Amino acid sequence: MSPPLRGGAYKKNPRSGITITTQIHFMRGGEKHHRSIKSLSDKRYTLKVSNNMKSTIAQRIREARLSRQLDQSDLAAKIDIATRTVQRWEKGEQVPDSNYLMRIAKAAGVAAHWLLSGEGEMLPTDEQKMKVIPLPMSRYKKVDLVSLPLLASVPAGALSQRFHSDQAERFITVDDVRDPNAFALEVKGNSMSPRIENGDIIVVTPKLEVRSGDICVVRVDEEDTVKRIKIDEQFVHLIPLNPEYEPMVIRKKDVTFMWRVVKVIKSV
Repeated sequence: MSPPLRGGAYKKNPRSGITITTQIHFMRGGEKHHRSIKSLSDKRYTLKVSNNMKSTIAQRIREARLSRQLDQSDLAAKIDIATRTVQRWEKGEQVPDSNYLMRIAKAAGVAAHWLLSGEGEMLPTDEQKMKVIPLPMSRYKKVDLVSLPLLASVPAGALSQRFHSDQAERFITVDDVRDPNAFALEVKGNSMSPRIENGDIIVVTPKLEVRSGDICVVRVDEEDTVKRIKIDEQFVHLIPLNPEYEPMVIRKKDVTFMWRVVKVIKSV
């Protein structure tokens, strides 16, 4: 049996022999030192000596808070959490996740890496503060966002009188639409499925010229529908994409307008 270490403790391990874990305190030149000793077997010992033991996350949270002269309620208010939670963190009863560690670092003005690991300097260096990489703007295209009125729904099925362009239910924000008269419609029905399905929103622009093959909102005798169109000399063919629906043929003189669909916003 190995001799007991002074100021330490040991216990028998039936598989590996003796495992000793101890803290030895001794004085050297008036300074108190700590030694942690752990053996992996009864024949081999590993010795680690540390004069400055690394602080815990709980201690660093408290140190960070005090560096900004904040009390626990102040820090809790800054990171939007209950004061008792901060108290538990500083007591070591709970450990904040990475999201709250970043919030604490920002609120206290300390380096996040130090707060998480205890390594490096507590206060961020100028180099760390400048770690904001500017984007090469020449590689990116500027996109203008516009707010469009979302009007009453338009059927992707039989003709209906539900769409009235002067009634906006709400507004949506879209990109890359340059027609000031453009608007949005919610689609009801599945005649244009799978490209345009029930509940999807389509953006319609009256400005663009309409050609055969375009998907358009078509008004016929004050009724509206959304279909792919084919135009010939006297007629307009309204063609559904869903093969379960039959095409319709309308005389040109009965068509009030055909407005092109330029964007589809899928329903999630």
